[in-house]
Amino acid sequence: MEFMPEKKLGFGLMRLPRKDPNNAADIDIEQLKQMVDCFMENGFTYFDTAWMYNGFASERAAKEVLVERYPRESFTLATKLHAGFFNSREDMDKVFNEQLNKTGAGYFDYYLLHGIEADMLPKYEQFDCFSWLLEKKAEGKIRHAGFSFHDTAEMLDDILTRHPEMEFVQLQINYLDWESQWIQSRACYETAVKHGKKVIVMEPCKGGTLARVPAEAEAVFKEYDAGASVPSWAIRFAASLPEVMVVLSGMSNPAQIQDNIGYMKNFVPLKEEEKQLCFKAADIINAQTAIPCTGCSYCTEGCPMHIAIPQYFSIYNEDMREHLEEKGWTINFTNYEILNKKFGKASECIGCGQCEGVCPQHLPIIENLKKVAAHYEH
Repeated sequence: MEFMPEKKLGFGLMRLPRKDPNNAADIDIEQLKQMVDCFMENGFTYFDTAWMYNGFASERAAKEVLVERYPRESFTLATKLHAGFFNSREDMDKVFNEQLNKTGAGYFDYYLLHGIEADMLPKYEQFDCFSWLLEKKAEGKIRHAGFSFHDTAEMLDDILTRHPEMEFVQLQINYLDWESQWIQSRACYETAVKHGKKVIVMEPCKGGTLARVPAEAEAVFKEYDAGASVPSWAIRFAASLPEVMVVLSGMSNPAQIQDNIGYMKNFVPLKEEEKQLCFKAADIINAQTAIPCTGCSYCTEGCPMHIAIPQYFSIYNEDMREHLEEKGWTINFTNYEILNKKFGKASECIGCGQCEGVCPQHLPIIENLKKVAAHYEH
């Protein structure tokens, strides 16, 4: 594959710094410019965005902080087509052309069908999206065609068997999901390798879960290497896989950029004993995580009640790790009330199922919102 990144760290433009913490589209452009400059100055070139990231503002931000400030051949840009935003080939072209306009990129180095899973695959097949990708490639508007994927290894095997023309696959891979029966990180990776495809990794830190691990899990890492940051273990775990082309990190501030660059500029794969420490930490984390939400926010874009689902799940998980029988109250009860002033309460969920239909983690969101409501609204 031509123009593969020299370094294995990619910048995921999904969880960008905000001026208003409660408005995903209110991106702090000046801070983001500093982050992009640091990333590029250290030899990293891969950037990943999508149509709906950061309240549909990510692609436009990419133009302002990257495309307009660097020579086009000096970086790699990837974006995606999501099944939720088209109902015809004309719609697909309209989205694609608007993406070219929003980014100003001229062409995309990598273009993906976004988040393929059981419910979405029929639509991608109905509109022959795989051949549509090849048409865009023949026109010179994309250089490499592939897809991101959130389902079973069996389904991935079927897709790659029927569509060998796909050049790469983007998979959720991290040490917490490596043996998960739902995410199937290991099995999906091995399936992609079997078909000779390079792999791009998303969610290596599982939406921050593996950056802020329980104290017992953190101790496992610190006892081995006190100087290594907790998220470095997650990024390096994914990057250590031989057929992984790049690992995407959704960096939100300059400190995260600096940390990631520190251990990825001259990347050293994990040794076997270090991998085993990751799995030991995974066992600890799994035992203490009530709702394994990654905070991707796909669920919130179409929520008719405007419920802050990922935020509610995050504070709920924090509380479930506390000994509430001893404390009885945590600051998250106040945080919940503050969020209620801008967003719908968990109890206001009407059970429409929109959120569950787009959740890459296949979470029972409606039932989990009931748990959140019972915890905070009693």
